[in-house]
Formats: sequence, structure tokens, C-alpha cells
Amino acid sequence: MHVAGGTCGAWKVAFQAHPRLAVMTRRGDRGIDTTVAHNARVWNYWLGGKDNYSADRAAGDVVHGLFPLIVDVARADRAFLGRAVHFLAAEAGIRQFLDIGTGLPTAANTHEVAQTLAPESRIVYVDNDPLVLAHARALLTSTPQGRTAYVDADAHDPAAILDAAQGTLDLDRPVAVMMLGILNFVLDDADARGVVSTIMGAVPPGSFLAITHPTTELGGEGNVAAMEFWNKNATPPIRARSSAEFAAFLDGLEPVEPGIVSCARWRTEAPTVPQFGAVARKP
Repeated sequence: MHVAGGTCGAWKVAFQAHPRLAVMTRRGDRGIDTTVAHNARVWNYWLGGKDNYSADRAAGDVVHGLFPLIVDVARADRAFLGRAVHFLAAEAGIRQFLDIGTGLPTAANTHEVAQTLAPESRIVYVDNDPLVLAHARALLTSTPQGRTAYVDADAHDPAAILDAAQGTLDLDRPVAVMMLGILNFVLDDADARGVVSTIMGAVPPGSFLAITHPTTELGGEGNVAAMEFWNKNATPPIRARSSAEFAAFLDGLEPVEPGIVSCARWRTEAPTVPQFGAVARKP
């Protein structure tokens, strides 16, 4: 997810491909720079997708060489999304989802999992990579009973995200906030905690936070060199966090079982990957 500022006063509905699909963007679409590797496209490459360019594949191959577990991390993070959304829709009864840093659409997107279980579910996707926006227009559809929207926004500006999301979500009713692999692009700890506290402060009790984050713990020591390479050659810059730093994102929330674990081990048996995952409820 590219990191660039935004203002809540500049939102508009730019395209509507389906009666239940809204795409909101800021005035002045940005171009796609194919010469510099970008996280959303490299992640797509690691997941076996086709929405990437030679610069993305080259950077992805170098990172993979430095940190061979990265492909396992990408796949485990995606699988965590499916399990978390299933829990939230099927067990917790959540019918509204705010997916921040959604990345390029692939199989089993948040709305597909949620609306299979509860067709009336409403989902707002948030990202600000122009390629993600282009594909969101074509791919993010909805059931007739529910609604799916895409907001072109920056994780650094949670107030703007909340302002735009209110066109689709009722923030007086519980919301599941999805922050999978996004806070690692908010480099300052206080800023990252502020993003979480602002978003979670705006949703009512009974809401949930689902979150993943890379770490150099859990066998992730090789990620240090990989992140150094990434930060010199690709965008946006990234960082890992410790278990204590990750736990700080859940302050004031109640983690559901099994608590903070490798995202690959959340409610399933699989090899550990160096990516924390948790789901927590706002009391």
C-alpha cells in the first residue's frame, strides 16, 4: 500500500460497476509506476498472481532469496484472512467489515467469504495503490442483499477512512476491522498505535480487530536483510515488530482464542511463519 497523505474533503464516487458496488477515489487518479517494485504487486507475485511487472518480480525474487519463508508468509497471511472472516461472520455474527490495506483482489476476498456465510454483509475495502483501484472496479462485486465498496485512502489518515466508510457502513453497529500486513508500513510506533486507536475508537463495543504483522521473531531473523534490501529498492518502506510491540495494538481489546500466535497457527495446525496474527474484541 503506497503511503501518501489524503484529505477527507476530496472523496467522490468515481465509478459504479454494480448496484451494490461503490468505488470512491480522490480527485486526480495517480499513474502506475511499473519501474519501481511495489508491495501490492510483489505480494501478488508471491501468491502466484499475474498482476505484477518485471520490477516487482525481480525484487520479489531477491527478497525470496534472502528470506525464503516470505512466500509461506504471504500464503499464511491470506489463509488467516479466510479463517478470521469465517469466525467473524459465522461465530461472532459480524455483518460489517472494514478491510484496510486490502491489496490486489485474489481468490476468497473478504466479501466473498463473508457474503457466502451472510449475504447481507457490507464490506469496505481500503487501499491507495492505483493498480488495486483499477482492479477493484472490475472485480469487487456484491450479493444483492449486501454491499461492497472500495475507498482510495491511506492508512496514515484514519479519520479520512472513517469518513468515507460511513457511506457504506453503519458505525453505530459492530464492525470487523481488518488490518492484515498494513501497519508494518506505518514506521513510527506511536503513529501505528494511533491508527488502531482512532479506528477502533470510532466503532462500538462488540466490534473486532483482525491484525497480522511481520516479525523477526518466530524464525524470522532472515527478514532483517530482506527488509533492508526492500527499503533501498522498493516502496513503501517496511518494518518488523516484536511480540510486545504487536501486543500494544490490542490494548483495551479482548483477544479471542488462541490469542497472539503465528498467523499460520491461528485456529489451525500448520508450520509456524514469522508473521503475528490475532483477532480481538472491543468490550
